[in-house]
Amino acid sequence: MRATCKVYFSMFRIRFVHNLQYRAVVLGSILKGFFWALMEILGYLAIYRVGGDLLPMELSATVTYVWAHQSLIVLFSVVFGDEEIYSAIRTGEVAYDLTRPVSIYGRWFCQAASNRLSFTLINCLPVLALGAMLPKPYGLTLPASVSQLLMTAVSLMLAFGVTVATAMLMYFSLFYLISQRGIKIIVRITTSFFSGGVIPLPFFPKTLQRVVTLLPFGSMQNVPLQILCGSLSGPEAVRSIGLQVFWLTALVFAGWFAMGHATKKVVAFGG
Repeated sequence: MRATCKVYFSMFRIRFVHNLQYRAVVLGSILKGFFWALMEILGYLAIYRVGGDLLPMELSATVTYVWAHQSLIVLFSVVFGDEEIYSAIRTGEVAYDLTRPVSIYGRWFCQAASNRLSFTLINCLPVLALGAMLPKPYGLTLPASVSQLLMTAVSLMLAFGVTVATAMLMYFSLFYLISQRGIKIIVRITTSFFSGGVIPLPFFPKTLQRVVTLLPFGSMQNVPLQILCGSLSGPEAVRSIGLQVFWLTALVFAGWFAMGHATKKVVAFGG
């Protein structure tokens, strides 16, 4: 078990270091994240001027949500990069991965996690720092207490795990499809919208909001960002974190089952 963990950590570290080499991409992503968040905030400011009293979140909470979402957008992207995995499935090179002494699920999970985490770390802090330096109402509001910060961190890690576990299910579904393009578009749109990537979930109609919150989508970026901006706190936040633990466990087990079923009938290069 210890040796297996070392192998997974080594694969994660190698992929992480590899992704830190593209400096031009880093600079472009920081600028894109900053100005896109600023444009979103300007749009929300116009909306709040018209009907701020009728909206479910305070302006400062919404602004904080936007900054955090743009900074961590890659961390919560089910479809992001991972071209090596897509190529291995499409060309049949996955047969080589199946001969390795490491589980293909653990290998791909580490690869997908490191791709997202490395890209996020070099984009997250600069954008958040720029957002925190701006004056109100444009700037990000930091957590009011240590407990809020800790709960955000725990929820953030669980949300990241749920995102990657969902991506794993998508990978294994590609074993049964000729074209990957369609399923990637569907997954990207569905997960982004219902996880709060377009608008925060509190802005959804109440009935739809309750349903989406109970689904895996609600346990992705919605929970940590709602805790960060103060819209989710106390026992309600603890229950939401518990739901995240449930979905992470369920999705990992579902992924292992899907892996076992998909890899039983792998045909590579017609052989």
